[in-house]
Amino acid sequence: MSRGTLLEVRPAALAANAREARRRAGGARVYAMVKANAYGHGMALAAEAFAPHVDGFGVAVLDEAQALRALGVQAPVMLLEGPFDAAELVQACALKLELVIHSLWQVALLEAAPQPVTVWLKLDTGMHRVGLPLDDVDPALARLQALPGVQLAGLMTHFACADEPRDPLTAPQRAHLTAVAARHHLPWTAANSAALCRYPDTHGALVRPGIMLYGGSPLGGTPAAEVGLAVTQRLSARLIAINPVPRGDSVGYGASWVAERDSRIGVVAIGYGDGYPRHAPAGTPVAVAGQRTGLAGRVSMDMLTIDLTDLPRVQVGDEVELWGDTVPVDEVAKACGTISYELFCQITTRVVRRVENR
Repeated sequence: MSRGTLLEVRPAALAANAREARRRAGGARVYAMVKANAYGHGMALAAEAFAPHVDGFGVAVLDEAQALRALGVQAPVMLLEGPFDAAELVQACALKLELVIHSLWQVALLEAAPQPVTVWLKLDTGMHRVGLPLDDVDPALARLQALPGVQLAGLMTHFACADEPRDPLTAPQRAHLTAVAARHHLPWTAANSAALCRYPDTHGALVRPGIMLYGGSPLGGTPAAEVGLAVTQRLSARLIAINPVPRGDSVGYGASWVAERDSRIGVVAIGYGDGYPRHAPAGTPVAVAGQRTGLAGRVSMDMLTIDLTDLPRVQVGDEVELWGDTVPVDEVAKACGTISYELFCQITTRVVRRVENR
């Protein structure tokens, strides 16, 4: 029996989610976010799955854009953090990337080394991460428009709270952006996955879906299946031991879980060395042979333990689903106090990957 720790990735599901994004986008163009190795799914696989259904791609840094071009991707590629220095600017222009300019120092970089390039000017409309303050936008636009070879694609912002059921910021953020865009007669882009699904009036000229493409719900409190999204990956491992634990005895490091009854505890061949979150608490859901149960005790580097007391027929060698078809990844993320993005991105190379075309 091999260790059996496996991540199944499903190109057909990725494609289905891209089609759903396209359907929701209406007349807006769709750029698929494939940064961070396509949220841990594999850039090459994801780009191939998305390509027939999207107009372009988005990446965070130059290395990711280079990887896309090396795969033969000719579609537009948006460099979300823009160039970091003059050398990167030259490389980005050679790759024909669309550059997001979010700071005045990047405007100065373009002035110091003019290049034929397409740029999006990013505005800070309230998230206060990157983007020009609104008072700096008009002078920055004038500087960019004065540069020969610079093609201004439009304006951009990023929403802070579009995924939250009680969202105080999206409407004012959109209002700030559209006011500037109207004043300068420019297209604009703002919608992430959440805004794409929740706010049709934020679609603008271009939408930038990310997590919805990978089967994670973009809407807090709404399961991904209700948004019409397919499961794109399934993480599983094998039971390697089953032990009786008497009532009152503890399990795992720190003796943090104590049996409240005579119990049957299974040991699963996966841990934080494989990317499963160490901070997952007792009760975090898993499924064995399609039957749900939960963690019992702390996650170790190579193993974790689960409560099999109510699953008497489960045996050593049986498969345990950590997330996927029976246990939605968003449910695991919620139990861990995090988001599905993080769970997807932190699976390590020790886990065997297999492509499942479904």
